[in-house]
Amino acid sequence: MSKNQNCMMNEERDLHNEESSIESEVKKKWEEMGLKEDLLRGIWAKGFDEPSYVQQRAIMPCLEGRDVIIQAQSGTGKTATFAVSTLQKVDPQLKECQAIILAPTRELAQQICEVIASLSQFMGIKCHDFIGGIPLSRDCRVIKESRVQVAVGTPGRMLRLIRGINTNDQILNTSHVKLLVIDEADEMLKEDFQIKEFFNFLEGDFQVILSSATMPAEVLDQAKKFMNDPLEILVKKEHLTLDGIRQFYINVKKEKYKLETFEDLYDAIATGQSIIFVNTKEKLNQLHHDLKLDDFAVSTIHSDQEQNERKDILDEFRTGKSRILLSTDILGRGIDIQQVSLVVNYDLPVQKRIEEYIHRVGRGGRYGRKGVVINFVTDEDMWLLNKIEKHYNTNIDALPSDLKEITMART
Repeated sequence: MSKNQNCMMNEERDLHNEESSIESEVKKKWEEMGLKEDLLRGIWAKGFDEPSYVQQRAIMPCLEGRDVIIQAQSGTGKTATFAVSTLQKVDPQLKECQAIILAPTRELAQQICEVIASLSQFMGIKCHDFIGGIPLSRDCRVIKESRVQVAVGTPGRMLRLIRGINTNDQILNTSHVKLLVIDEADEMLKEDFQIKEFFNFLEGDFQVILSSATMPAEVLDQAKKFMNDPLEILVKKEHLTLDGIRQFYINVKKEKYKLETFEDLYDAIATGQSIIFVNTKEKLNQLHHDLKLDDFAVSTIHSDQEQNERKDILDEFRTGKSRILLSTDILGRGIDIQQVSLVVNYDLPVQKRIEEYIHRVGRGGRYGRKGVVINFVTDEDMWLLNKIEKHYNTNIDALPSDLKEITMART
């Protein structure tokens, strides 16, 4: 029976809940998972001594070939979950594309590919990222010469390569693909990323893994239409706030007081690297201009920049050349910058994209590290702050006057 026929038959099936379905699959050590020895070497070389909570529960069902929906907090190891699962299933001897991993942004696709390359360093598996902004001819040459086995990319570029098979102008062969991973699945399925079209090019039985920090009910309903009796590993909404992240707010009263408040705050807190989120590119550029005038060393990242420019900015930030990074929500999802200890929501996420809050928060507490989030709130925004607290069943406290408490929270 084909994947599409199975999908139709299972459209109305309920997804399994965590307690009843996965407890028997929990593996608390990498050695218990039956992984290839060269993959284990890569895992340990990357410093992953023990699997995280979500990895203990999600990897085994993935290895067994189940369709799986993974929703867990930002920074808890979701990328490594599907990366390890992918590498275990890829045959190093078969020099054809065997897995496709989709991500909504170029930066995230590149980061996923870097994780896979690091984990597979002893396996001889070829992974490459296929993203917009790169000449199509270069991608064709990579596919032909490198015999890519794991293709990571943004949907538009990946579809262009896959569609090209039928017109004989591209060479990405999907006949051996047995695994499709969709990262940041809530974003990909809500927006027009043409995800459903990929299923027209995949043959026979193949496995689907979805991953995200948030998975609204409408996205789950949509996912059930193209997945085969999926196992659902979900963290309840009220448990989404990251352990190790302390959340505060400052009531700045009016929008015009935000700049002065930020400058005073930054002078008072001896912080490491920080990410400042704003909602629009126009405000981003204005804030960058204002901070530069006041001698703050800041850089900015947003969707209008060229790919190489964004990559250079992220590289500078990761290496510590830049200590303050201003960003729109392009950086909110998935990007792992381990040194970040402070996230400032200069603007709260807008109401219709309230789920972006947890993605932003996740930039400051990757995989068990400590972090602080400070939200700037005007009088008009207080209702939205309350809505965020209710949505995540969390407490966001007023910033204490004794800022030594904040410093201690980051140690």
